[in-house]
Amino acid sequence: MTASRFTTGKFGKEATSNNSDSAVSSRPRGRSAYAGQGVLLASALVLLVGCAGVDQELPPLDATLYEQHIVTLSSDEFEGRKPGTAGERKTLDYLVKEFEQMGLKPGNGDSYLQPVPFVEITPGSDTALRIGATDLRYGEDMVLWTKRLENEINVEDSPVVFVGYGIVAPEYGWDDYAGLDVRGKTVVMLINDPGFATQDPELFRGNAMTYYGRWTYKFEEAARQGAAAALIVHDDKPAAYPWGTVQNSWMGPQLDMVAADGNAGRVGLEGWISLAAAESLFQANGSSYQALREAASRPGFKPMPLKERASGLLRNLIRRGNSANVAAVLPGTERPDEFVVYMAHWDHLGRSLARTGDNIFNGALDNATGTAGLLTLARAFTQPGQAPKRSVLFLAVTLEESGLLGSAYYAANPLVPLTQTVAALNMDAISWGGPTRDVTVVGSGSSQLEEYLTRAASTQDRVVKPEPTPENGFFFRSDHFNFAKVGVPALYIKLGIDDREQGEAFGRERQTAYTLNDYHKPSDEYRPGMDLRGGLEDLALLQQIGAELASNEDFPQWYEGSEFRAARERSFSEASTSAN
Repeated sequence: MTASRFTTGKFGKEATSNNSDSAVSSRPRGRSAYAGQGVLLASALVLLVGCAGVDQELPPLDATLYEQHIVTLSSDEFEGRKPGTAGERKTLDYLVKEFEQMGLKPGNGDSYLQPVPFVEITPGSDTALRIGATDLRYGEDMVLWTKRLENEINVEDSPVVFVGYGIVAPEYGWDDYAGLDVRGKTVVMLINDPGFATQDPELFRGNAMTYYGRWTYKFEEAARQGAAAALIVHDDKPAAYPWGTVQNSWMGPQLDMVAADGNAGRVGLEGWISLAAAESLFQANGSSYQALREAASRPGFKPMPLKERASGLLRNLIRRGNSANVAAVLPGTERPDEFVVYMAHWDHLGRSLARTGDNIFNGALDNATGTAGLLTLARAFTQPGQAPKRSVLFLAVTLEESGLLGSAYYAANPLVPLTQTVAALNMDAISWGGPTRDVTVVGSGSSQLEEYLTRAASTQDRVVKPEPTPENGFFFRSDHFNFAKVGVPALYIKLGIDDREQGEAFGRERQTAYTLNDYHKPSDEYRPGMDLRGGLEDLALLQQIGAELASNEDFPQWYEGSEFRAARERSFSEASTSAN
């Protein structure tokens, strides 16, 4: 099946927001009058969208082109688009060629590429971990790695301590390391956070995961505490993915950025242990996973030393390299020094020579779709008569699958000033499926960009809803998060679950099936007949939002109470001080 083209309509500036607070920005410059109406003609697969505040008619998104980009980027020829491989070179060449043909300007001086240094650390086949008298099997019972640039990591006879969720969160009055010195010790901890475990809306954020629940945070905190090794207990539900995802994501070569100290500040051994292995460990200490999970989820939890000691060995092959972000700019006609950013990660997991049969992780949904969306939007913005008042930066970042490294590097080394970056609109894993009555905003209640989304969604006769599984922490699992951390308002949307043709239950089943069957697996492939209609509707929303941002003078704000608002205010304050 070939997906249809989507066309856009023109609407005047007829209405003003009835929420005066929503129009306030950190740099208020100009009015906040918006309007829009639209009709979804699902049977004809034509979408009319209104873009209030935009004087020209938005061009159609070319669905055939979108499909072609997905097919190409997820083909076996591109070998899974892993940084440091031949597949990377093909991907970078493809993106640069496309941006050049559109007439977009290089985003990094005279180059479309922003080099991103990385290191690849490959553990040897003799990777070992023993806890007490039990040798844990690599891949079956545990997955182990290090981020340190050392040829060998050897932890011997390290005392083991169960530290609950491994969280130190003063704003929540929570410290799992209180009164504990873990230097030289092995910490064992749970994934997610106490709010999810208890479903208590007054504890952390209830069912919605905080950053404290993410595995990245837990290893960061263990390093700050001086642990010799850090192990997270895997459990499908609070982790939001099965053990197979752990195997596919963390076994084999691991990529990371390189700190000045050679990553010596990281924990020596990082890894996951299976739920079965953890259960055996806890039972040997007179308890159980369930009992310790309940105890760790209550305020006042005290860490529990275990009777076992741990020993682990990694022998590493270390290779340094450079990957690249790809950046292209459409200059603004009136305020070229202000930028709206569209972003997507181009990388995936490559291929596994250890696998028999299909060993290429094609990453069709994750994230050939987002990269294809980036190119499709860029093509629409470069059509005649579409010159925006603000500049638009199209940014394809690398090393997302290795821990959001490409976007982290960009945030630390921005190609345009962060204070002049109006917003970042992220595209990661644009879902297969038909039109929906809703659109999901990931990290609901974060910023005024959600008001832009609400206006755009109304033109498609859609409603904006919070993500159905906030416990999975998707806001912290994609590249917009690194923009948020430095204060830039960021928006990440997903296809809704209320399928117009087959209902909400079908939509939920579709999402669950992808996570269980295809996420980070070779089966994430593009197949003829994939339904692209819903994803194209989402792209049309982002087109409208970006066009509105590029035509007005407002700088959207984080809402009061957002953990990212202070970073934005600090950024503007520092820029103002420097200017004076």
